Amino acid sequence: MSVLAQVFVVLAGVFHLAVFAMESLLFRRPSTYRRFRVKDDAQATVVRPWAFNQGFYNLFLALGALGGLIAGGDEGHAIALFSCGCMAAAGIVLIASDRRMAQAAASQAVPPILALMLAAVL
Repeated sequence: MSVLAQVFVVLAGVFHLAVFAMESLLFRRPSTYRRFRVKDDAQATVVRPWAFNQGFYNLFLALGALGGLIAGGDEGHAIALFSCGCMAAAGIVLIASDRRMAQAAASQAVPPILALMLAAVL
C-alpha cells in the first residue's frame, strides 16, 4: 500500500477514534450531543445507550484501520482496507438516510474512500 493511501487510512482511523470519544465518553455534554442533532438532556438520555454502542463500532473500525497498518504486510493492509470499506459504506448509508447529514457523511466517508482508491491505483 502506498504511503499516500496509508495517510488516508490514518486520517480515517483518527476521525473514528474522535467519534468514539464523542459518542461513548463525552456524549452527556450538551456541546457534544448537539453535534448529533440531539436537542436537549431528555433526548440525550434516551439516545445515550445507542450512542454509546455506536461509539464502540467506531472504535473497532479505527482499531482495524490503524492496527492493520501497524501489523503491516498484505494481511494487515487487507484488514486496514476492509475497515476503510466499512467506514465508507457507513458514510454512504448516513447520507442516503438523511441528506442533512451530508457534512458528517463526507467527514466519515471521504478519507477511507480516498485510501481505498489510492491503494487500488498506486
